[in-house]
Amino acid sequence: MEALLKHELGLSFVKATGQGGGGCINEGLGYDTDKGKIYAKINTKKEAKVMFDGELASLEAILATATVRVPKPMKVLHHPATEGAVLAMEYLDMKGLSTHAAKLGEQLARMHLLNEELLKQKQIGGSRIGGGSDVECVTRFGFPVTTCCGIIPQDNEWCDDWVVFYTRNRLKHQLDMIERNCRDREARELWPQLERKIPELFEGLDIKPALLHGDLWGGNVAETSSEPDTLFAVIFDPASLYGHSEYELGIAGMFGGFNRSFYTAYHKLIPKASGFDKRHELYKLFHYLNHWNHFGAGYRGSSISIMRSLIR
Repeated sequence: MEALLKHELGLSFVKATGQGGGGCINEGLGYDTDKGKIYAKINTKKEAKVMFDGELASLEAILATATVRVPKPMKVLHHPATEGAVLAMEYLDMKGLSTHAAKLGEQLARMHLLNEELLKQKQIGGSRIGGGSDVECVTRFGFPVTTCCGIIPQDNEWCDDWVVFYTRNRLKHQLDMIERNCRDREARELWPQLERKIPELFEGLDIKPALLHGDLWGGNVAETSSEPDTLFAVIFDPASLYGHSEYELGIAGMFGGFNRSFYTAYHKLIPKASGFDKRHELYKLFHYLNHWNHFGAGYRGSSISIMRSLIR
């Protein structure tokens, strides 16, 4: 791995630090180099390049907004011994999010609002506000490349209508996989009823595309004290898209979630719109379905329960 990093990143010195990390999908290793510490995410499966290409594009998009800290991405490399891939990025010393939870809520809201602000400036012909010079104004929902929530590729084909995008490219995609793999009769029967109900949950809303992390649960956030600036909260492992800002919070409350200060700071800038609670359940549904497809029937009960409750 050291030889690969040297060659592909133009380094003269690379040494493993023994520091690492990872999860149930990828392995992670830290390295000292002549250009500072780097972190390598490693996956030996052939699908890894698509996953890492999506993550690199997501990190680049978030980084360009200059709103919330992410590790600076470097390059996706071919794994030297397998059909897999390696994603090289900046190494950050991180610890669990605590002191800066409220700051993260504020920064995340500012990231979600940035594209809407750019759209307003474009309409009135004003100068650019916020973000870096690489931030583009986006008018549709989707993302330029495929991203993966876990290991499952997501269809990010651009769409003018968020409700259509979310229904087709997120929920139906997951339920089609469940049908192929599980043949679950109840899910099959509930889906047409829910699909007809979904537009009602968005009546009266004017949804503008917001850049989202896409998989913002408690395991993908941290804080660092190693930065010279004020962006001490860190988010990582994104599966980005331009979508409804509320979608971001769907998984935020699952698996431990965030404390009250995070939500207070977030909703101070983006107040809850009418019907938020039901849409929140709809957005949680995607993640329960995604976990059902990843990890099996242990997530079936939660998925079916949400579908039933939304139909009532």
